[in-house]
Amino acid sequence: MAQWQKIQIHRDNGELAEAQAPVIVSASRSTDIPAFYANWFFHRLKVGYSAWTNPFNGVKSFVSYEKCRFIVFWSKNPEPLFGHLDELKGRNIGCYIQYTLNDYEKEGLEKGVPPLEKRIDTFKRLVDKLGEGRVIWRFDPLILTDQIGMDDLLRKVENIGNRLQGYTEKLVFSFADIALYKKVKANLEKSKINYSEWSSEQMVEFAKRLVELNKTKGWNYALATCGEAANLDGIEHNHCVDDDLMIRFASHDKALMDFLGVEITEGDLFNPEPTIIKHRDNRDKGQRQFCGCMVSKDIGEYNTCPHLCEYCYANASKEKAIRYYNRHQENPLGETITGL
Repeated sequence: MAQWQKIQIHRDNGELAEAQAPVIVSASRSTDIPAFYANWFFHRLKVGYSAWTNPFNGVKSFVSYEKCRFIVFWSKNPEPLFGHLDELKGRNIGCYIQYTLNDYEKEGLEKGVPPLEKRIDTFKRLVDKLGEGRVIWRFDPLILTDQIGMDDLLRKVENIGNRLQGYTEKLVFSFADIALYKKVKANLEKSKINYSEWSSEQMVEFAKRLVELNKTKGWNYALATCGEAANLDGIEHNHCVDDDLMIRFASHDKALMDFLGVEITEGDLFNPEPTIIKHRDNRDKGQRQFCGCMVSKDIGEYNTCPHLCEYCYANASKEKAIRYYNRHQENPLGETITGL
């Protein structure tokens, strides 16, 4: 697996510090940077670095953007990116967006996101701006409650899937694994959400019905699970931070291709298509066991997302997330996302 270079940076206060300089940035699995911190992120990109606090030991480290060639954005409301996407183009930094577009409006599980209609419109406008394949639809997670059964979820997926036809190539999903995340369980119980875990049989049934829906509706979406152990017929295991997509969208970027260990040879008269050879495995061994993502540096921090979704794994509590977001607003362009 490729490793990041270490370089010296000048901090805002004038001090010198050592920073890791990732080629690929994830923004972010830990919080919704496009929705709430887009101005902060693009300011820090212009400054050249940001600081990141390790959630496990509280140690602050620094991330330089000097070598950055590609960014994967994760969001439930990426509309604020519209004001910044041309900046990336000007810096020759590629991107695509993992767009979580769920429908839990009636049940109130995502009170902080815009209305579904607006989110669908944002999705389509982003595709028009960025191009086909650069906005990936996620219905994530699929959660079962006393108000939401499997039939309900399939109807919700069908409604959005019909609306996005022609605008996305893939549907990525996961099954809410509540027992695995103690804080998710605690937050759901605190909000009196009567959930139930997915059984293996239910996962198989849902996948079968989703594959059939994809076929009968003529969507032809690639269907993929995120971080799931189960091998389900007709369903791929996704690579959300995906070197294949980076090759597709940025094959002209030699620095990125060299980092990925990718060799691209031009076609000839008899074989006009270029040949792509991957010389190494870029999978991030530091992620969850069944995560297929390749190596990247995530620059977000936990307990900072004010969407306040009931099932959120990234916030220990709603109160803590609001407190940290308020602190960010007191110093919105500081080194860290929390303003410290």
